Amino acid sequence: MVENPAPDAKTADKFHNQTLLEQLKQMTKVVADTGDFNSLEKFRPVEATTNPSLVQAAATMPAYQELIDGTIEWSKKQGVGKSARETAAVALDHLTVEFGLRILKIVPGRVSTEVDARLSYDTEKTIAKGRSLIEKYESAGQKDAKKRVLIKMAATWESIRAAEILEREGIHCNLTLLFGIHQAVACAEANVALISPFVGRILDWHLKHEGKSSYAPAEDPGVRSVTEIYNYYKRFGYRTEVMGASFRNIGEITELAGCDLLTISPKLLKELDETKAELPRKLDPEKAKSMSIERIAVDEARFRAMHEKDQMAKDKLAQGIEDFSKAVVAVEELIAKKLG
Repeated sequence: MVENPAPDAKTADKFHNQTLLEQLKQMTKVVADTGDFNSLEKFRPVEATTNPSLVQAAATMPAYQELIDGTIEWSKKQGVGKSARETAAVALDHLTVEFGLRILKIVPGRVSTEVDARLSYDTEKTIAKGRSLIEKYESAGQKDAKKRVLIKMAATWESIRAAEILEREGIHCNLTLLFGIHQAVACAEANVALISPFVGRILDWHLKHEGKSSYAPAEDPGVRSVTEIYNYYKRFGYRTEVMGASFRNIGEITELAGCDLLTISPKLLKELDETKAELPRKLDPEKAKSMSIERIAVDEARFRAMHEKDQMAKDKLAQGIEDFSKAVVAVEELIAKKLG
């Protein structure tokens, strides 16, 4: 019997001479979780995603005042006969699209643009906002907007229904603030393009409610949640992609190596880019296909019952919508103030 040879020194050196970020990019699409163009230029991710909190942070940076001022001037021309608050609401969509357009000049792939979180429980208004955002991209010259822009919304039952309709129209969606398997299954059944389970926020909840200070990376509740969702999707052949999000440390990221996409903050991208060590693949679609996993049927009644029983998902979805809504209001107030 011939034994398998041990890995040679060259193979070992290959990994040790590569950063974790370099290796991660070979098995997972790396997405930058930022509205900061400078960070995008530095780390060159394939795609990018923003949320109202990131837009709010970027809007207060001196580097982006030209963009803010341009939005203000545009808004004044559009706002004849409207109050400052009404004009600010129109300006926010314009600013969000302007950020997206600039990001699309840097990344080769897609950008996620978020629907106003205050619409999270209104299917019809979410559909209208999604259509409107795509139209704004197209009017600004981004003719391939339906291919390169993902409309991002909270994974409520109402928004999942909106996403289902938008997907049928060729407008692709990213369902965010996702914390439970019931949300993930409902999204997959609605044939949405992408989901963003929030790893770090799941960890935060468990640390607080279980009185722990930390978890080993493999035991991290957020990591385990995304792993469960990924394996479920691959086992049953759903087209919906899984993008882990909201990371607290690079251990969470390395435990999800092989996930379809991971959206990572500039701080953690930098840490991955400065760390050299071997990075084994943890999530594998072929392995998932042979797993024994029970299929879950999720209609509205089952979704709401499962959500009610999942206290973590219930708490974090509500908190996330509230936080993003506050960020939207903060940006509107910033614009209204500048409008005078």
